[in-house]
Amino acid sequence: MPEKEATRTVRKGEELHEQNLKKFLLQHGLIRDEKSELIVRQFYHGYSNLTYLLKMEGKEYVLRRPPFAAPKRGHNMGREFKVLHNLHTVFDKTPRPYAYSEDVAIIGAPFYLMNKVDGIILTANEARDRKIPADEFKTIAGTWLDAFVELHEVDYKAAGLESLGKPEGYVERQVQNWGKQYLAAATEEVPAAHKVMAWMESHQPQKYKYSLIHNDYKYDNVVFVDDQWKKIAAILDWEMCTLGDPLMDLGTSLGYWTTAADADFMKKGLPSPTTMAGNPSRTEIVHQYALKSGRDVQNLTFYFAYGLFKIAVIAQQIYYRFKHGHTADPRFADLNNVSALLCNTAWQAIQKNKIDELY
Repeated sequence: MPEKEATRTVRKGEELHEQNLKKFLLQHGLIRDEKSELIVRQFYHGYSNLTYLLKMEGKEYVLRRPPFAAPKRGHNMGREFKVLHNLHTVFDKTPRPYAYSEDVAIIGAPFYLMNKVDGIILTANEARDRKIPADEFKTIAGTWLDAFVELHEVDYKAAGLESLGKPEGYVERQVQNWGKQYLAAATEEVPAAHKVMAWMESHQPQKYKYSLIHNDYKYDNVVFVDDQWKKIAAILDWEMCTLGDPLMDLGTSLGYWTTAADADFMKKGLPSPTTMAGNPSRTEIVHQYALKSGRDVQNLTFYFAYGLFKIAVIAQQIYYRFKHGHTADPRFADLNNVSALLCNTAWQAIQKNKIDELY
């Protein structure tokens, strides 16, 4: 079954200045004639940076720009472009970047262009439409996890990315910064959020190793080559990539790893192919990660609670933009409730000191 193109007509208010964009494409040798027809479509499954598909002269490019009225932290297009530009030389699972501009006069914000990677992005809808048999998810999860481990083993110094982050004190800074960001974006009182923040402050690991980390690694941020599920063509969405504790990266992935055994409100709030029969549990993912990476995986409750809370903050920030009229995307209308349920689930995990069978 061929993959449906996950694009739509550009959302009102999020259009690009096409004539300026044509001039930019011509200046960078990506087209031959700026009078050629340019077709612009918008990818609809992302929740953060705005992503567009450009079709011109038989070629396809992907454009990434920050969302409108985005918070100051994150959404750094220049940083994301640098990560891709440098990583592409040592890691074969990244899109190829072509050009970057911080000239806001072109489309209203900094942006960069990269190649469109063909393959299968396994969103919840895509997985349901394909009716993937349970026995195939062992291969899917294994391939996904192999690429995750490979990413954590990348020689970031060889890629010239040793200045990408400050790994010393990474965990402490993350706990503090995500807490501050939550409070800045809060729109209603969620008692569990404050309990989780206080608990993480007093229970964070003091010693840890570090590596290059992605910070948003999940099924719908990888492109499988085909439906044999044995190879990943590219990992997408590198805006939060940095140097830090790889178990924080794992914790975020576990936060997204909703399972069939989770409560219905959890599965509805975080729809994912991981709820389908045949997927391993979060505990099994951790066990396999430890075997494949050779890392000693401890403090699981902390890392899982952190992952859930971080996702809660991201959801709350997006809802904050929606509530204040900075985006009209209807998908964002209920994200405050998603944020609250994630905080409540994190507190439940902390109280039970486990990452599975929480309800």
